[in-house]
Formats: sequence, C-alpha cells, structure tokens
Amino acid sequence: MLYAMSRDPKLTFDDVLKNYRESIQHSFELYLYNLQFLISVAEYAVKDAERRTKKHLPSEEDKLFTPKLFHNDLVQTVALNAEFKDLVEEHNLNKLIDEDFVRNFYIDFAKKEEYKTYIKEKSTHDDDRQILLALYKALISKETYNETMEDKYPLWGDDKSLIVGTIKKTIKALPDDVNFCQVHQPQHETTVEFGETLLKDVYNNNSNLLEIIEPTLKNWDADRVAIIDMISLKMALSELMIFPTIPTKVTINEFVEISKMYSTEKSKDFINGVLDRLMKKLDKEGKIKKKGRGLLD
Repeated sequence: MLYAMSRDPKLTFDDVLKNYRESIQHSFELYLYNLQFLISVAEYAVKDAERRTKKHLPSEEDKLFTPKLFHNDLVQTVALNAEFKDLVEEHNLNKLIDEDFVRNFYIDFAKKEEYKTYIKEKSTHDDDRQILLALYKALISKETYNETMEDKYPLWGDDKSLIVGTIKKTIKALPDDVNFCQVHQPQHETTVEFGETLLKDVYNNNSNLLEIIEPTLKNWDADRVAIIDMISLKMALSELMIFPTIPTKVTINEFVEISKMYSTEKSKDFINGVLDRLMKKLDKEGKIKKKGRGLLD
C-alpha cells in the first residue's frame, strides 16, 4: 500500500487504508476459496463411485471403490459446518469454482498410487488427514490451479504461502476443530493494532524516518536506494521504535525476508546492514524501548 502511494500521488491515505482493509478480506476469502475448492474435488469421489456402479462389467477395483475421500469425518466437518457454508455463500465462492477443473483435478489425483492404496485399506483419521494433505499438495502444484487462483484473486502470488500454510493447519486440526473459520479470520490485534498502526506511523512520519535513515546509508545517496528498499527500511525503523513487544531480531529478520520476496538479490544484505546500524544507533540514543526479557537482543 505504501508503494502504491509512492507511485500514485493522487492516492490519499484514506484510499490506501481502504485498500489495505480490502486486501486483508481478500486474503481471508482466498483461504475460504482454497478450502471450498479442496472439498469440491473430494466430493467428486461421489460421482466417481456412481460412475463405477453403472458399469456393465465393473472391475474388482470398481467393486471395492468407496467415496470415502469425501465421506470421512474430516471432510464432513468442513462440508457440513454452518458457518463455513454461510461464508461460502456470502462470498459466492461456489460460482468461482469451475466443474471441469474439479473433475480434471480429481481424475489426475485418482491415478496416484497413494490414492488407490487409501481406497483399498481401512483408514483412520490420520490416513484421511494424510490423503487430504496429499490432495492439496497436488492441487497447488498444478499450473492450472495457480492460474485459476490468480485469475480470481490477483494477489494470490503474494498470499500463496500464507494460504497454503493455513489450509494445512486447518486439515491437521480436523475433525476436532469445528471453529476453524473463527480461528483463521483476520484478528484485530494483527490487522489493526499492528498493521494499521504501522501504516499510519510510516505515512505520518515519512520525513522524520528518512532523516534517521540517511546517516546510516554510508556511501549511498537516499535517492539511489530502490523505492521498495526505502519503504522497507522506514517500516522496519517504525516497528523498532513503536512496538515494544516485538524483539529487534524479529523485526530485522522479517524485513530481510521481505526484501528477498520483493526486491533485488543484493537487497537482503543492504537491508540487513542498514537495519543493524540503525538498531545500534537507536539503542545508544535510548529510542528503542522494549518490554520483556531478551527483546532487545
């Protein structure tokens, strides 16, 4: 959002804040969409079972087949969850799911030996869990799946690791966790108390942050620093000074990781070096005040 504002002078802070809040909701929708897509592919096992029973000469494999990929406690915990169903309907997510894609994804997965073995043997919750994780892994490895996600949600590339991790957490917590929607909804502490506070502070103190950063750039002119790197430095500096419960090492490590994702190959070393000098300078001046043991280390 800060980068967008730096590129478009017509954007007001209210515009940016609105876009920030919408992007958070889109991330949650992406979580719901991925989960519903997974359930839809699992549900295709029911149609597969129907097709097999209608065969004039069913094979032994056909006779032994059951749609337990869908009819297991884990999937049913999600499929029958009233809150999840309401959210899927509220965001019209079923309309975004292409039945042809679902069928093709299922058919591809049904060819795998791990699925054939799963169908043949009596399964436990752990077996159900492992096959669902395998199914989701197969989905996200498909180029067509990623293209589908990106087509509906342009920020899929940015959110993918977050969504994938959250889907895995959800699967691993089933069938015991019936409140998975509430658990993974955007939290006020994260999105407002941290996110919006950071956004506002960098916006309101842009010039002051630059004045603190410039002396630590050594032989670099501030105008020559990549825009995304300068924004990262300002955000990290703000985080160092205004969030007393976030360890300094966490701040530096996080922004080094961000630079790997969004900037140049050399940026991680540049960001790490500047932030290390900034931390020492601010600590000496008494401008970093952390609460809790070990937070300054």
